Amino acid sequence: MRRLLFPLFSCLLPSVLTFASQARAGHDRHFRTAVYVRAYEVQKMADPAWLEKNWAVVERQVKVDKVYLETHRDLILVDPATLAKAKAFFAAKGIATAGGIAFVRNERNLFETFCYTQPAQRAEVKKIVEATARAFDEIILDDFFFTSCKDESCIHAKGDRSWTDFRLDLMTEVSQHLVLDAARAVNPRVKITIKFPNWYEHFQGMGYNLETQPRMFDAIYTGCETRDSVYNHQHLQPYQSFQQVRYFDNIKPGGNGGGWVDTGNRIHADRYAEQLWLTLFAKAPEITLFALHELLQPLLPSDRAPWQDQHTSFDYATVAQPVAGAPAGETQPTLAAAAGFALRQVDAVLGRLGAPVGIASYRPYHSTGEDFLHNYLGGIGLPIDLHPDFPQDAPLVLLTADAALDPDLVAKIKAHLRAGKDLVITSGLLRAIQDRGFRREIAEVHVTDHLALTREFWGRPLGQERPRMDHDILLPEIAYNTNDSWTLIASMTDGLGYPVLHYVPYDQGHLYVLTIPENFAELYQLPAPVLDAIRRVASKNLFVRLQGPGRIALIPYDNRAIVVESFRDEAADIQLVTAPDITHLHNEVTGEELTGTDADQQRVFSLRLKPHSFLVFSAR
Repeated sequence: MRRLLFPLFSCLLPSVLTFASQARAGHDRHFRTAVYVRAYEVQKMADPAWLEKNWAVVERQVKVDKVYLETHRDLILVDPATLAKAKAFFAAKGIATAGGIAFVRNERNLFETFCYTQPAQRAEVKKIVEATARAFDEIILDDFFFTSCKDESCIHAKGDRSWTDFRLDLMTEVSQHLVLDAARAVNPRVKITIKFPNWYEHFQGMGYNLETQPRMFDAIYTGCETRDSVYNHQHLQPYQSFQQVRYFDNIKPGGNGGGWVDTGNRIHADRYAEQLWLTLFAKAPEITLFALHELLQPLLPSDRAPWQDQHTSFDYATVAQPVAGAPAGETQPTLAAAAGFALRQVDAVLGRLGAPVGIASYRPYHSTGEDFLHNYLGGIGLPIDLHPDFPQDAPLVLLTADAALDPDLVAKIKAHLRAGKDLVITSGLLRAIQDRGFRREIAEVHVTDHLALTREFWGRPLGQERPRMDHDILLPEIAYNTNDSWTLIASMTDGLGYPVLHYVPYDQGHLYVLTIPENFAELYQLPAPVLDAIRRVASKNLFVRLQGPGRIALIPYDNRAIVVESFRDEAADIQLVTAPDITHLHNEVTGEELTGTDADQQRVFSLRLKPHSFLVFSAR
């Protein structure tokens, strides 16, 4: 969880555009790069020698357009004189500065938050905001702006509301009165960005309000720090670094200032690089590197991944070279070198990409269900375009259990189908709405209480193949009336078939039920032919789809550019299936020209994708 700010407000638009063009001209980039500095390190900037020495390490390895100087963290409030010295130092280098606030009382004590029902602590918060607004015209809130307090005052204030409802109301009130009003009272020019963390499925439980706060603040910012997807208690998937930027773009169009990445829990340095790539492939206008103290950490031999010898996109050997221009004794590369290398790579191709396009999906505000499932689906090659409102104009909509929070969802599904459009719904959503009118209005299809332990698959789209996995997975059972709806792909367990992809015709539309394994990560392990059948249905309205194994993301753009990125630890042979009028794909990374083959009124391009690497193609 880390973040940054770039205001997209009409009153500042001319100056913003001027700064952006200058930054691109000076650094030859299609985005701005910022570094966030914690209050711990900002304090040390009172010593000019410390500041000069440590900043020199960073600027030799990565070009920076902006620095966020944090005024508060862990009850440390940086004094105005130190802030003034730091601002002057960066101004002399042509680097913009803005303020940052971490509303955390003790980060090491389970992220101890302020208690926003205690008058004394509310006064502390207001004091922090006022001090920061006096020093800066631009402020970003680090992603500790939530509450987990359950002391006596909060219990009393909550009353008979749920903790979620109480906290949503509380933090909306705090946002207005203790932050926005307080800051503007001392500095009418101030613009404030709220940076949201990566755990968006659970925001509402801690008071983050995606419905009210984006409308209140001048801009929002995206937490793209997905870190390691296995050895991490959050289990955030790599694709989320892309998907969450796009989701927030749809929540506040034109007001999502950028993406925020840290180096934490990376295990290998290429995991850090992947987060940077994906954030920028989502067309974030700015990227913030959290934080100065992390960028100063040395790049270690352990940061080299076992698959580096397969020539992945992150070239550890190049990054680990001594830092050019550094004085003797300071030539060891740090994690700033990893960031600089990754940013240069993506900048070289970013200008070829239009706006991302994908499969429209719907997550109502404050909903939860199949937690973060959209990012697992993105990891099997389904490009996800997540919206906070039902995308009724989309020709196909993908719905997970999150959508069940909408009380009118069944009516919307019915209207969508009757309009001749398509839907893909997950088994989790079916379970949630099957007794809310779905079985009565749409089809007598439902999820039972049975589970199948299975590894073999069959179905008409697979032809004569009977692909098998090398281990069993658990699937819920979908029950249906014979000849009323149809199983396209099934799993086989001792002669008993369990639907994996099920088709329900309704009026002029088509509805498909996708069965989700009990462990979402098992989606990655499904045989390639099964994944191909799922992609063929869900991606039917896109100009390109992926064929091949899981743990590969496909990112198409409206100018028919294509990015494919592998999260696999080994190379993979894949195919890109495109519209028939695309006869060539130009590889913007290698310069190679691919010629496809005709297949069933489509074009198929075969390629080999190295582990933890990306390729960018322009269609001809």
